[in-house]
Parts: sequence; C-alpha cells; structure tokens
Amino acid sequence: MHDVPAQSKLLPENAYRRLEPGEIYQPIVAAGDLRAEVTSWSVMMAVLLVGVFSAAAVYIALRAGSGIETAIPIAVLAVFFGKLRKIRSTILENVIVQSIGQASGVVAAGAAFTIPALYLNGLQNEVHGWHIFLACLIGGSLGVVLIIPLRKYFVAERHGELPFPEATATTEILVAGENTGKGAGRVLIAAFGLGAAYDFIVEALHGWNPALTTQKLLGVAGEKLYSFRIEGKMNAIAALFGLGYIIGPKYAALIASGSVLSSFIMVPLIYVVGSQVTDFHFLGASIDVSQMSAGAIFGQFVRPIGIGAIAVSGLIGIARMGRIIVRSVGLGFKGLGKGSAEMEKEERTKVDLRPKTVMLIQMASTLAMGLLFFVVTSGLGSFSAGSSLLFAVVGMVVGFALSFLFTPVAAEAIAIVGVNPVSGMTMITLILASLVMVGVGLVGGAGIFVAVIIGCAVCTALSTSGALIGDFKIGYWIGATPRRQQAWKFLGVAVAALVVAIVVPVMDNAYHFMVPIDPNSIPIFDPANPIAGMMANTEALPAPQASMLAEIVRALMGGGSQPYLLYGLGAFIALMLVMAGVPPLPFALGMYLPISINVAVLFGGLVSWAVGKSSKDKEVAKARAGQGTLIASGLMAGAAIFGIVAALFRIDWNEFFGSNVGFLRYPIRYLSIGVDYVVGTTAAGATYLSHAPHPEPTFYESTGGQVVGLIMFVGLAVAVFLLARWGANMERKELQGK
Repeated sequence: MHDVPAQSKLLPENAYRRLEPGEIYQPIVAAGDLRAEVTSWSVMMAVLLVGVFSAAAVYIALRAGSGIETAIPIAVLAVFFGKLRKIRSTILENVIVQSIGQASGVVAAGAAFTIPALYLNGLQNEVHGWHIFLACLIGGSLGVVLIIPLRKYFVAERHGELPFPEATATTEILVAGENTGKGAGRVLIAAFGLGAAYDFIVEALHGWNPALTTQKLLGVAGEKLYSFRIEGKMNAIAALFGLGYIIGPKYAALIASGSVLSSFIMVPLIYVVGSQVTDFHFLGASIDVSQMSAGAIFGQFVRPIGIGAIAVSGLIGIARMGRIIVRSVGLGFKGLGKGSAEMEKEERTKVDLRPKTVMLIQMASTLAMGLLFFVVTSGLGSFSAGSSLLFAVVGMVVGFALSFLFTPVAAEAIAIVGVNPVSGMTMITLILASLVMVGVGLVGGAGIFVAVIIGCAVCTALSTSGALIGDFKIGYWIGATPRRQQAWKFLGVAVAALVVAIVVPVMDNAYHFMVPIDPNSIPIFDPANPIAGMMANTEALPAPQASMLAEIVRALMGGGSQPYLLYGLGAFIALMLVMAGVPPLPFALGMYLPISINVAVLFGGLVSWAVGKSSKDKEVAKARAGQGTLIASGLMAGAAIFGIVAALFRIDWNEFFGSNVGFLRYPIRYLSIGVDYVVGTTAAGATYLSHAPHPEPTFYESTGGQVVGLIMFVGLAVAVFLLARWGANMERKELQGK
C-alpha cells in the first residue's frame, strides 16, 4: 500500500482511499456546476505556457540528458496568473491550463530522446522541421486517443488503489490555490528570472568562464593529474544546477558516481595501459593512445561502455515491470468494446469523446504516419513507388501496433510509481522496427530515418498517454469535464510539436550534434559515427538516449563495425549494479555523460540538501525544502529559454534571409565579452563560427577566469538559498492567514 497524502481542506475525505461498497466519490466541482472551464483566458494562457516549457524541456533534454516535468510549475503559474485577473479564474480553468500545458514536457521528451539519432547518423541534411513536427503531432495524437478508452478503468474503477504521485501533487497545488496567496508563483517567477539572467550572461555575453577544470584551478597539481589523463570538469551553468536541485542529492550522487568511474578510473587506466602498446588497432584503425586527450579517450572507449549500460538498464526496467506489461496489454483491447448509446445520458464529469470520434482520429493518425513514411522513403532512397508504399504500410502497422500495446503500460507505470519507462519501451520499439524494416528490404539512410521516426512517434505517444492519465485523475478529483480535457489536449500537442520542430534544428545549427574531430587530440575517426572526421558533440549536446538509439539502429541497419565488446562490458556493469542493489540507469547515464555536466548536477543536488538542513527548526527547514520544485523548475525554464536565445545568436541569419548583412552573420560576435569569435570559410565556401586564436590565454581562459566562474556559481547557490528562505516565509504567513 502507498502512503496516503495529507488531506486537503477542499478535497472530500474519500479522495485518496478506496471506496466502500455503494460509496460514490463526489468531486469538488459537482457535475451540475457549470462554472467557467474552457475560456479564452485558459486557452491563451495554456498555449503560452506550452510554448515556454516545450522549449525549456527539449533544451534541458538535449544539453543535460534528462527530461523535466512541467505539470507542477504550470499548475502554479495557472493559479498565480489566475489571481491577477480582474475576474479570478476558476479552478476548472486552471485544470484546463494545466492539462493543455503539460503536453510541453511529454512531446519534448518524445523528440529529444529520438530525433538527434538522425543527426548522429549523418542525416542532418535530410531532417526538416516538418518531419519533426508531424512525427510528434501524429505520435501525440495517437497517445491521446489510445488512452481515452482506458480512462474510467484507471481513474474511477481503481480509485484509491493507484497512488498517482505526480497527479496528487499537482491536484494539491490547484486545490490549495483556492485558499492561499501568490507566494508560490512569485518564487517560480523569481527563479525564472535568476536562471535566465545567469545563463544569458554566461552563454551569450560570456561574462565569466563556466567551463571549470582541475587542470586550471589546481595549478601544478592539476597538470600533474592530467599527465595521467585525470581531469575533473564542471559546466557551471544555471540549467544544470537547477536539474541537480530538483533531482536531489541521492540521484545526483548516483549519476556523479558513474562519472567518477568513467573519468577518474577508466580513462586514466586506458591511457596508462594503452600508452604501452605501440601498435594498437581498434575497429580497423591504428591508434596511438599516448597522444590522445582525456576527452578523446572518453569518447572513443568509455562512452560506448556507457551506451551498453544505458541500453541494458532500460531493458531491466522493462523486465521489472513484467506483471504490469502482461496485465496492461489486454486493457487496450478491452477499451475498444465501449459503446456510445449511453454516453449522452452520462454526467458532465464522466463523459468522454465519442468512441466513433476516437476511432476516426486513430485511423487518421495512423494513415498520416503511413503517408509520412511514404514521402520519406520516396525522397531518401532509390525505391519504386510500390516499394515505398510497402515500406510505408509496414512502418505504419508497426508504429500503431507498438503504440497500442505499450500505451496501457505507460499509463499504469505513471499511476503506480509516477515514472514512465518510455526510454526502455522506445528502445524495444526501435529494435523491432529496424528488424522489420530490414526484413522487407529497407536499409541504409532511408531505413534509419523510418525506424527513428517510428521511434519518435511511439515515444511521443507513450509519453502523452502516461501524462494524460494523470490529467484525467486530476480532473476526476476536482470535477473537470473529461471530454474537454481530451479535445483541448490536441491543441497542446500541436503547439508543443511546433516548438520542438523549431528548437531542435536551432540547437543543431548553433552547437551541432556532430563536430569535426581535432586531429591534435584524437587522430582517428569516431567509430560511433558514420562520417569520417566527425564525432558526437557530447559536451554541448550529449542527448544520451538518442545516442544510444543511434548506435542501435545503425548496427541493425548494417552501418559497419561496432564496438560490441565495449557495449557488452557496459551491459555487464549494469547487471552488477542490479546485483548490488544500485539503480542502474542513473549510474549508466553518469558513465555516458561528460563529467562536466554531472558535477554541476551534483552541486545542485548538494545545495538542495543543504537548504533542507539550513534551520534547526524542523518546520522552517521543511518549508525551505518544499520550495525545491518551484525554484528548480524556474531556474531550468529561465536558463533554457535564454539559452535558446543565446543559441539564436550563434546562427548565420543571412542564410535564412538570403542577405549579406554584417551583423546578421553570427550576432554573438557583437555580444560576447569574454570570448572573441571569428567567421571562417570552408573549402566548399560555407561559413562557420569559431573562437579567435590567441598566442596566450586570455583572462577568460586563464585560471583567474575560472576562479571568477567558480565564485559566481557559488553566488548562484547563495541566491537560491535566499530565494528558498523568502518563499518559505511567504508560505508560512499564508498558512497562518496573515
């Protein structure tokens, strides 16, 4: 049994427990109460928040390898801005804002976990925004209509049996908003401003150096350590700090432990041993390990181990949910038998979209998926119309079937533990889709493209269905109209898909998922990528889930030699972690992600712990710790939005406008203070942005510049503590009625 949360003053006494025989749950807003629900205010506010948080979620997922939950901050902002109106918003309007708005995080996850795999397979010139938009829109729409027939089963029939942890927290915020003041919203907005200002100064203005290294900060000792390729790094930016703050010290430490194994044990061990081998061959290439940098050794040998560990961790997560999967598969078929004759007689709080409408949308979404595959295969491969049609039909069937089978699994996982095992299910989807595509003769770039788009659609469908079942539970507790939640969810999915389709290409144009290999640091091509002389840009855009999927689909599609021994070593490490009782996925992510990311995340987690222990008064300490979700969400959202703004300054806008205006060519050159940028030209005549060479390190690049960066990062922690104290004081005054 799960712990029953503290009872809200407005929620009925039986909101969180099982109902007795004959007992009926009555929501806060009765079925006959026709107060405002879907209004121009609620829709416009929801669209605005979808745009902001979709951009933030995909940015964080690409740069830090982790998605962010958007339900709680959106609920807080709905309540906050609703109280600023002349006519205060109703609780049902706030439910609609939250329900539409939550599409942001789930659609962003669907794209960020899959689409970069296309760039990492050398298909960046074939990927267009409309591909991303349609894949996310189709997948999200399928996720909505596939879960609707199961709403009553999960929400009403199993009332009090399933804990719905995140939905419970969101409901409490919406309900508390009826009585409390505006403190939570103020904290969230203040944190947004803090994160925005900090990362804009760092990423666009380069006011101080956030790239901290032991090689510089420790002086002679740092240089001595690096002679054995032992180097600690930290990317001291607010986005990563906020991620660690919301993750907390336990999981931040687990992730950092993976980095310790990778960077402080594996990398120096490989260097010391490999330097003794004069003629070392790896995947058909001759390598001089003694000339490789720590980063090169990590990318060449350690990162594949992390990929193997991530893959097996995902499979372990699916295996642990075996009973849920077996029980859930039949639910999808059970939901198809619902009739519509009695629906018109049902109360407002119980009525769904008509089954006929649901089936039509399912059919339309599935056919649209097939049409997308047909267009893709026709454009990428030298296939006949008949072959393209065959590939499209097979891909369409595979995509729909896997979405249909996994949707109940995602819903039940969210309802029970609040975590959707979407990465594991997406990996299985991609493997099955790739095998089927190979079986019908679709290989190469076209095969990779279709398999990844199937993965994107299914991943988005599963993310959406899991989130929507939580929305349904929130509406059930409060008294929203399910049909309206369902109908307007499509708007949230469409807006989020549009934002994601813009942000992903922008991030590639600004930072690039693949970058040229520095011949002075790594003298061979990266076997993890098919283009000679290119390697994954793990420092700026690690995208670990997509990198793992890129490796899998390339191997299945016949993309050359793969470091299977290293993958197997990672798999073995994941199994050892399970045997030791250590959660394998966060540790595996730590092994894959650069240590510069994970140390910053750990710093945020430790500050979160310290804030929760900052007072001897337990109530005060608890109130300060309770501000964590708001502060972290605000920091990440603000940092991400202005991080995207900074990315826009790194683009040559003359290509977009077809002009030759000086200040439009990489505008960051005119904003940056600490870093001097220059425009270079390739042999093919294309322009690119690079750092201006200096004979001696500038202050920004020197030890002094890094010391300033460290001081400012500590200052960010102090600012967060003051913000937590301010928020806790406001919360206590509101609860005391002052």
